[in-house]
Amino acid sequence: MDQVWLVHDGLVEWLSHGLLAAPWWAVLLFTLVATHFTILGVTIYLHRSQAHRALDLHPVISHFFRFWLWVSTGMLTKDFVAVHRKHHAKCETVEDPHSPQTRGLKALLLTGVELYRAEASNPETLAKYGLGTPDDWVERNVYSRFTVLGVALMLVLDLALFGAIGALVWAVQMAWIPWWATGVINGIGHYWGYRNFEAPDASTNVSPWGILIGGEELHNNHHTYPTSAKFSVKPYEFDIGWLYISVFRKLGLAKVRKTPPRLALGSVKVVADGKTLEAVIANRYEVMARYAIELKAAVAGELARLQAQGARNSARWRNMRLAKAWLHRDDDRIPSGVKPGLAQALGESPKLAQLVAMREELRALWTRTNVSAEQLVADLQAWCRKAEASGIAALQEFSLKLRAATA
Repeated sequence: MDQVWLVHDGLVEWLSHGLLAAPWWAVLLFTLVATHFTILGVTIYLHRSQAHRALDLHPVISHFFRFWLWVSTGMLTKDFVAVHRKHHAKCETVEDPHSPQTRGLKALLLTGVELYRAEASNPETLAKYGLGTPDDWVERNVYSRFTVLGVALMLVLDLALFGAIGALVWAVQMAWIPWWATGVINGIGHYWGYRNFEAPDASTNVSPWGILIGGEELHNNHHTYPTSAKFSVKPYEFDIGWLYISVFRKLGLAKVRKTPPRLALGSVKVVADGKTLEAVIANRYEVMARYAIELKAAVAGELARLQAQGARNSARWRNMRLAKAWLHRDDDRIPSGVKPGLAQALGESPKLAQLVAMREELRALWTRTNVSAEQLVADLQAWCRKAEASGIAALQEFSLKLRAATA
């Protein structure tokens, strides 16, 4: 009878504390470390390496992440890659698997997992966008065939280590990616935040410090340079995923294929040439981002002038405030209700009107596809001459920077 009670007490003890009998802080630490590994698997392996081919990982690293994602999420490489590539190909359209611009932010936050699963079960999506993903024996006979087995093994492990509280640890692990990746990145990352670049979609940077989600917080940067292994572009931005990639590279475990281009400035050329054009087009997003800074500074100057004239809170002041908030954005990203006020602001400021007009002329250097390279060089030269003869200091200085651009 005593032996029965000993077994009973031991079972109760195991159910209460698990094999480790770990204190609460150790359980919390394990949960955070485990979910961090999952985030790294998604951003480094699934996203940057597999979906965009931005880097090559050593087979040991790749298979570790494949296994870890199998037990911690049940996700398959081909499913993720196919859905994500379609997201980029059809971004912000009705065919985008998860755009809050077409489906609503609430739908992404509450039903993002269902949207992902529905698209991942579409044979056409897998066939068209899932090419080049692992198709070895383990993928075909273990990971793909027994997707539930992986997460079940994780549940058994959590329960064995921590007892009953292990079920809560497992629940957090299972909800981690659906919440952060599907809800926050695919939802909020296309709805709210700041933008470094006017990428051709609604992508935003949720935070300049990419730590919680492995650097995926820098979503606007990623959509601007999707094939880059590094997501941070500004000095104040931090991409922890890139930190790990840098360590892997130093250890010979990763080979980076591409990083964001940087606009280099050399000596100012007398006349812009073909190399100048190449540099401008290759770095067009950064060029336009720098132009936006000049445009914002010009609007700030107009506001200061109106304030000095005592015109604060007048209609002109309100229109210029709208210009401060929206004039640097691309026309298709400006709400229709704002455009009349912007038009009035431009009508009252010839300087701003010329800055906006010349921005569109500059953009034509890479948006016109039916023009020869020789003609585009001539157009760039004409743009620089016009800018330098404008009498507007911002345009004159910007033209000098363009003439100093190197590929």
